[in-house]
Amino acid sequence: MNSVQGLLAASVISIQNSCFVYPACQNCLSRLILDSRRFSCLKCGCTGEAKDASYRYRLSLKIADTKDLFEITVFGKCLDPFFGVTAENLQRYIQDFNQLSEETNTELSTRALVQAVETCFIGKRFIFGV
Repeated sequence: MNSVQGLLAASVISIQNSCFVYPACQNCLSRLILDSRRFSCLKCGCTGEAKDASYRYRLSLKIADTKDLFEITVFGKCLDPFFGVTAENLQRYIQDFNQLSEETNTELSTRALVQAVETCFIGKRFIFGV
């Protein structure tokens, strides 16, 4: 799963998603199903309290090298240095911001985060392990 078979130097053309963190199963890293009190993993059956859910980065990108376009998804802790915090802390900051601003519509914080991520990544060249 984490074995790199090659390296690809490419530039980011666009961000393909607007949700950069997801609740992840600690056992199999699949997306958790959350309700207000509990979480459950459909893949491995893990369950627990929603407040104890872990979060993980998931960034889908469209990238280009000198001759081809690719769509890739980057997962996990390798994105911590780019965001400056762990996925769990980013999720906590987003929740705190939405509560403090008393926003019932979370579109404002989502739009601001997407704009920041686009500024950080679009047009920049990276080396991707594929």
